[in-house]
Amino acid sequence: MRLFAIRDYRHLFGAQVIALFGTGLTTVALGLLAYDLAGPRAGTVLGTALTIKMVMYVVIAPLAAAYIDRLPRRALLVALDVLRGAVVLALPLVSEVWHVYVLIGLLQAGSAAFTPTFQAVIPDIVTDESAYTRALSASQVASTMESLLSPVLAAVALTFMSFDRLFLGTSAGFLVSALLVLSARVPDARPSTHTKAWDKAAAGIRTFLTTPRLRGVMALNLTVAAAGSIVVVNTVNYVRDVLGGSQSDVAWMLAASGTGTLLAALALPRVLDRIAARTVMLTGAAVLVAATTAAVTVIATGLTTWAGTAAVWAVTGIGMALIITPTGKVLRASAGRAAIPEIFAAQFSLSHLAWLVTYPIAGWLGTTAGFPLAWTVLAALAAVGAGGALVLWPRHETTRASAAPARLDRSTLTKAA
Repeated sequence: MRLFAIRDYRHLFGAQVIALFGTGLTTVALGLLAYDLAGPRAGTVLGTALTIKMVMYVVIAPLAAAYIDRLPRRALLVALDVLRGAVVLALPLVSEVWHVYVLIGLLQAGSAAFTPTFQAVIPDIVTDESAYTRALSASQVASTMESLLSPVLAAVALTFMSFDRLFLGTSAGFLVSALLVLSARVPDARPSTHTKAWDKAAAGIRTFLTTPRLRGVMALNLTVAAAGSIVVVNTVNYVRDVLGGSQSDVAWMLAASGTGTLLAALALPRVLDRIAARTVMLTGAAVLVAATTAAVTVIATGLTTWAGTAAVWAVTGIGMALIITPTGKVLRASAGRAAIPEIFAAQFSLSHLAWLVTYPIAGWLGTTAGFPLAWTVLAALAAVGAGGALVLWPRHETTRASAAPARLDRSTLTKAA
């Protein structure tokens, strides 16, 4: 509560939460829009749209982190919210699939620039070291809550309105987010220690490549993306065409995954007090390998039921939370305060690079060759990521997330590598 007593942080956190829920509702509505435009080919449309999203995140996030100290940050955050609100408002008006691709490109370009800018602002507002760590945790909780509540809110809304009305609510949310940013004092960035833009963009990635625990995080990103792509891309076609469900059923099935994520996230703080982050995250990887294997078994044998699917989706959510929730503190333990924006921007970009690989598999291969083959490939990738993390993150590199050191200087990182 002391953290939320900081007025500027409170307003910016509110802006983040509203924007997150806007993005979550857009994801649900986008899947239904793809089904409305393409029917059985909705997986291809959604897979392509989400691939465009990942390209924007991978390319633009590090560039935004590189140039962030050259722009007034409050004006930039407001402009990005307004841009996203305008794009979402236009989505219900599209009549061709390629319109979706263009608008999604603009929308996700704005999101890719917003996230690293927001993350870079927080340490300048929350200056106390312990409070800053709590701020990182609060952001993760917000993301977790969004993954649960956005599908639930969408399911409730879809009982009263058509899916295109969700876009209107999302657009309004982005505008409210912009107003909250305007009401906060957002200091401009301090000059970076790197004089060249490329050095700033590459600094975080170099830290990942030279730090064993972060190389393990990169491998775990692949496991999360492989399992998550089944849920994000294929749920709409699976529920509508295989299970014969409705629009609201799609949202409720997505909520099953979010429920698993929330339950795991609520239990993790006490778990991380006693168990090392490496152990927790590798356990999450094993859970995701088991969940994807179960999904393949269910679809290949034809034993498709509502309860069975919901159970697999919930277990997938649990596994994702076991990996994603401790990640922020592992990153925090691997860099000094000045390098935090760079390392978070690198994780943002590298994690979405993994999704860039798995989204097309779930969308394109799932549509052309069927769910059994696509999910088998994704299950194999999940296993590769889990095995890679086990090798790349040595046991002696284990760091308890709850006891992460406040700062590691460059010499420490070099020795650790």
